[in-house]
Amino acid sequence: MAGTIITISSGKGGVGKTTTAANLSLALAMLGKRVICIDADIGLRNLDLMLGLENRIVYDIVNYIEGRCRLRQALVRDKRFPELFLLPAAQTRNKDAVGQEDMARVAHEAAELADYVIIDSPAGIEHGFRIAAKPANRVLIVTNPEVTAVRDADRVVGLLEAEGWAPAQLILNRLKPELIRRGQMLDPDTVVDLLAIDIIGIVPEDPNVLTASNQGQPVVLDDRSGAGAAFRDVARRLLGEEVPFTPIKSPSFLQKLFGSHG
Repeated sequence: MAGTIITISSGKGGVGKTTTAANLSLALAMLGKRVICIDADIGLRNLDLMLGLENRIVYDIVNYIEGRCRLRQALVRDKRFPELFLLPAAQTRNKDAVGQEDMARVAHEAAELADYVIIDSPAGIEHGFRIAAKPANRVLIVTNPEVTAVRDADRVVGLLEAEGWAPAQLILNRLKPELIRRGQMLDPDTVVDLLAIDIIGIVPEDPNVLTASNQGQPVVLDDRSGAGAAFRDVARRLLGEEVPFTPIKSPSFLQKLFGSHG
């Protein structure tokens, strides 16, 4: 049975998309799943840095598409989890090097080898996003609880619905409860109401995320990290577990706005 293909997307700003792809891939591997993460951001390539695998790359996705290597040769095995692999993007090619049919073929062939295929989509909703999103069984949209980021996420949701592609779920990133309490940040209820999609993860602001990513040691590996725990919870929800969300000790924005109670 083929594995599940999940595309990680966002609006044009990125807002933690690649960080989410790295941490979620590791979290699934930590749960014993065989995972292949594909960096679809042709010409940039950052997922290898976040996973700490930049020095192990020999081939990339374009080499495989052009027939210069086999898929297994292009896959870079993670040094911590033997069931986690990276298919890196090409740094020296432009986005036109990979077409929609190419990505679909790669994703489905990878799904024959793994339980989960995680595709790190380029930011925005242009050529690269369309290529990365079309073969997916599920699309996880990462957004910050800010008006501009949520507007970008809404455009992603709209495109997915217009094209009839995979259903979208929300990961709310960099949440700061103190800003919600002061009315300076949108709360989860409001974002879910605006986007009209199910939420699968709430990741709190955590200063360790940037440091961990820069060191190639994603924060999901840190048992003391709130963000790491949130990514592990997302992975468990993807596996079908009913994992409660950590309560946000702040009144709902909608409750405050309309004066409702209970």
